[in-house]
This record gives sequence, structure tokens and C-alpha cells, in this order.
Amino acid sequence: MDTLENYPSNMPYYRSIGNEVTLFEHAYRHQLPVLIKGPTGCGKTRFVTYMAAQLGRPLYTVACHDDLTAADLIGRHLIGHESTYWSDGPLTRAVREGAICYLDEVVEARKDTTVVLHPLTDDRRILPIERTNERLQAPPEFMLVVSYNPGYQNLLKGMKPSTRQRFVALRFNYPTPSIEQEILIGETDIDKSLALRLVNLTNALRQLKDHDIEEAASTRLLVYAAILIKHGFDPVDACRAALVEPLSDDIDTVNALMEVVLATFGK
Repeated sequence: MDTLENYPSNMPYYRSIGNEVTLFEHAYRHQLPVLIKGPTGCGKTRFVTYMAAQLGRPLYTVACHDDLTAADLIGRHLIGHESTYWSDGPLTRAVREGAICYLDEVVEARKDTTVVLHPLTDDRRILPIERTNERLQAPPEFMLVVSYNPGYQNLLKGMKPSTRQRFVALRFNYPTPSIEQEILIGETDIDKSLALRLVNLTNALRQLKDHDIEEAASTRLLVYAAILIKHGFDPVDACRAALVEPLSDDIDTVNALMEVVLATFGK
């Protein structure tokens, strides 16, 4: 396990919390696609960025949304100066280059878009491109990774079982307090006492997550608060801006959360 003393300066910081690094390496080595599920801000994207750097592979990240089409992933013909030309999408570029393609929040994409992933997630490992009459065979170095937040799933936005069962799955959650404190120090270089106060505050806020709050305060927001405080911003105001206001628009809920903040960093 990397410590702050021997952590490579050119690597994205990531603190493993289980066997996810080893599992990802095995999946890469044996050409298995990976699905990562977990709440917002728990480190899914940072983990994929870290693993791409660890494996020395290029990374194409796609933020999925309602309007994402298959052409956005595969590519399309564009109009040039004198003629049309083909432009690869990020999925096609990743297959050609033997890169890692990461589809973030894949359930946000249209259902007909995710169907194009099926030939790449079984033993065929191919990407048919009808418009250019190509049938790309993915090289051994290519890897497909997708993620989503199970808490946002519903009947309209959920991964179909026929798609989900094509992946090796990893479940992420917020780290334990001791590990989250270590992550906070590693990300921001704040002192241990401040890191402990912030982690304790965030866990107290998470206990209130069912009080008109759709999702708990994330590790990402915790890092934002630490950065603000480290660089001279008032701790109470920093926690309001980074840990409270992003969680709710309801003023009563915000005021209730601020009571917890004031109990920790009261003026």
C-alpha cells in the first residue's frame, strides 16, 4: 500500500479501502469489463483515473447524459471543406488504441445507446461500425469500465439485467472515518487535527441524510471544504459552502445542518 512518503508525485492520489485495486488489475489482465457502483463523490472516477495511470493506459472518460447517442460514442461523418469525413467517437478511439474507456453514470444514457456495448462485453470483444463497414476487434489492452449511482435508479433509469450481468462489479461506499481522514490529508495536506474534526463533522451530517436530503455529504465535498479552510477561508463559511449548501435547497434543512457545523466550528 502506498504511503504519503513513497507515493509517486505523478500519480493521482488514491487510497485503497479493500481489494478493488487487485480486482481491477485481474479484470484488466483477463479482459473483463468492470462495473463500479456507489454514491456520488465516493471516489469512483478517481479510482479509474488512478488505475489507468497505474496500468499505463490512455483513459477516455465519457460523462453520460439523457441526450447521449450511440453516434456520440462510436463516431459520425462530419462535413469537411470539400467532402465528408469520418470522426471516431471516444469508444472507437479507445478500442483502436487499446485504451480504457470509462462511461460515468452509464444509466443516464439512453437504453439504445448502451446496447452498442454488448459485443464488447462478451467473448467477442468487437465493435461493429455500420457506417464505415468496419468490425473492430478490441486488442488485449482495451478495457471497458462503467459506473452508476444505485441510489438514483428507478424504473426508467436503471441498468438492464442483460447489460449488468456482462460486467465484473465493484461496490464503492464512503470510507471509514480513519481512512477518510487519511484521504483528506493525502489530498489536501491539512493537519491531522483539522482532518479529524472535518471527518467527524461529515459523519455527523451523514446521520441526517434522511432529513430531506437526497444523498449524504460526499468525500469530494469534504475535500473541497478542507481546501477552502487550508487556504484561509473561515471554517464555518467553508463548511456551509462545501458541505451544507450543495446538499439541499430547503432553508430549514440547511439551517438544521448548520447547527451541526456550528457545534464543531462554532465562533
